[in-house]
Amino acid sequence: MIRWNSMRPWIGLVAVSALYTACQSDMTAPAKSQPAMTAAATSNTNGAAGQMPAYYDGQLFTVNMKEEPDGASAATIAKNQSINQIYASNDLDEEQDFIPVIDAIQGDGFNPLWRQNLIVFNPGFTPHQFHSDEEVLAAAAGPNPEINIVVTDEVYRCSVVGH
Repeated sequence: MIRWNSMRPWIGLVAVSALYTACQSDMTAPAKSQPAMTAAATSNTNGAAGQMPAYYDGQLFTVNMKEEPDGASAATIAKNQSINQIYASNDLDEEQDFIPVIDAIQGDGFNPLWRQNLIVFNPGFTPHQFHSDEEVLAAAAGPNPEINIVVTDEVYRCSVVGH
């Protein structure tokens, strides 16, 4: 008769194998060219449910976003001088009109904490997709800026999970 204690390692191995297989199949899924539904459309923002596309320097990546609690966001903003910036057309908890833009990836000043900035087009300018933080910042500059950037109090944990 097989004892329960001797079965535990095998059950663990099967569980880890199943999780690995599920993660691998999710990572090899083709990237979508349209904005993905954000975490608000699902009941759980952990894992693949919090994934969305984001542009970095003209290249489309997949990022995993999870909003930090209000207290953690406030503390991070007050004490962390290296927070990355994410520029979005709508609150990141909502469906996006345009794909968000990030200002860093791994190997380029990446920090897993991101402050949300909302892009608001000024009257007389046609809303459109930006592809880099340089484009966003240029559109907000000058005497007649195309956009305003609204800096929010929201901080997200973000990881770049695919290219």
